[in-house]
Amino acid sequence: MMEFKSKYRSRPWRKFPLFSEETLQELRKDILNYTPVNENVPAANILLIGQIGAGKSSVLNSLNSIYRGKITSRALCGSFEHSLTTTFRKYNVKDNNSGRTLKLRLCDTRGLEEEFAADVQEMSYILDGNVPDRYQFNPTSPFNTKTPGFIPSPKFEDKIHCVAFILDGSTIDVMPEKILTQIKAIQNVTNLKNIPQVVYVTKMDKVCSDVQMDPTIMFHSEAVCEAVNKTSNVMGIPRGHIYPIINYESETTLDANFDILLLQALKQTASFADDFIDDVIGSFKSTITLALFYLLKFILFFKVESPLTKNNEIEM
Repeated sequence: MMEFKSKYRSRPWRKFPLFSEETLQELRKDILNYTPVNENVPAANILLIGQIGAGKSSVLNSLNSIYRGKITSRALCGSFEHSLTTTFRKYNVKDNNSGRTLKLRLCDTRGLEEEFAADVQEMSYILDGNVPDRYQFNPTSPFNTKTPGFIPSPKFEDKIHCVAFILDGSTIDVMPEKILTQIKAIQNVTNLKNIPQVVYVTKMDKVCSDVQMDPTIMFHSEAVCEAVNKTSNVMGIPRGHIYPIINYESETTLDANFDILLLQALKQTASFADDFIDDVIGSFKSTITLALFYLLKFILFFKVESPLTKNNEIEM
């Protein structure tokens, strides 16, 4: 580990697991064994949203690489003028060793652009599970109820259970106004549905050049801490919901420390998804119980007050 200088804290600004092979294997096992809190939900759906070039699809590729045991490129990614993600995808990640599929599903969307603003209603349909897997986005004709494939009555398992915004930490304070406006609009509709939100802050090597070579100093870096604080202020999201990560981009081999950062972020994201699943299903059960209570009360009242009942009582 590098020697601490003035731009690094001797004590980490966030408590974080030890960077070690043991921690990596524990996190891999935790994510692999993760099961949504309710048995009626086979997998938690995590929606990835971010500006083009922020590393949204790279998050998926990085997770897939961890469980494949090698660098992979399942989702198209790179720096282009327009989004490389043209379809809505629900990606299942399979562990190469056990052959098991993670019960944490990453959903990829079209990257946010200044030229083509995201349609809030279309995003609402994605959150509600109305949009089918592999739907082809059309910036000039947003998804609606008449679009082929529209799912009119989606199951709760098809809905989004947590939203992960992917932001470039090196440009958080110079984010284009048009992009920020889109993000805030998406946040508003997400808040209305009470869906939890987290932020994965990428490009940390541009925030602090040393973390690329030594990721273990991530939570000692003043620059990274400042980037997280700025993200919290811009997004209006608690610091504890914001995770600095390093995606695989130029690397050709896996790095255990990169993996630990992403897996820890995903573990916490799964926990928030569970909170939402538990809350919604718990609320549904309470509603059903209350409805049954009033139905029974009505039946009993009708039985007691029924003229037929009274006549029978008189005849007896």
